[in-house]
Amino acid sequence: MLSDTDWSAIRLTFELASVTTALLLVIGTPIAWWLARTRSVWKGAIGAVVALPIVLPPTVIGFYLLVMMGPEGPVGRLTQALGLGVLPFTFAGLVVASVFYSLPFVVQPLQNAFEAIGERPLEAAATLRASPVDSFFSVVLPLARPGYLTATVLGFAHTVGEFGVVLMIGGNIPDKTRVVSVQIYDHVEALEYAQAHWLAAGMVAFSFVVLLLLYTLNPSGRRA
Repeated sequence: MLSDTDWSAIRLTFELASVTTALLLVIGTPIAWWLARTRSVWKGAIGAVVALPIVLPPTVIGFYLLVMMGPEGPVGRLTQALGLGVLPFTFAGLVVASVFYSLPFVVQPLQNAFEAIGERPLEAAATLRASPVDSFFSVVLPLARPGYLTATVLGFAHTVGEFGVVLMIGGNIPDKTRVVSVQIYDHVEALEYAQAHWLAAGMVAFSFVVLLLLYTLNPSGRRA
């Protein structure tokens, strides 16, 4: 059965996934909107940067984030100057790393949703003297709701399943940075296969339920 340490890891994992997903929706929306609408020569380069976490090994991402957020890194020096200390091996550091690592899983579904809307709804809103901001909140967001559902589910589920990045940035500190994936690794390393099975089976069941709900409630999520 699950121990108190396992439940602590589960709680921390879902807390991390919730905070990360909320931040991703806020950060990813303007990025996805710009990528969907711009004709800039920088579109390809920015899109490639956003998609990097899909192809890069998590340990590579974790290593460079660790260097950047460390005491001698540019981000680390900034956070220390602001009196925030350094981010590695803290929950805040996990959030920053998770946002970067899961960014494409939120931006790309939103970008696809925005591109699918087309120009006509916005042109119709403009003829009714709606400002760009009004058009976005009253026209774009309702039409892009399936994309937001897909982005939310994928961003949350991907954050729950992280291992390499969170281990590099957060380490393995109980009740602070030890998430479910790291807890499973600890059980296996200690030859505690029964405990590892409970957590791993729970992750499999969670992933299946999440994808089942996504495909049932939002069939377009399969294409996204």
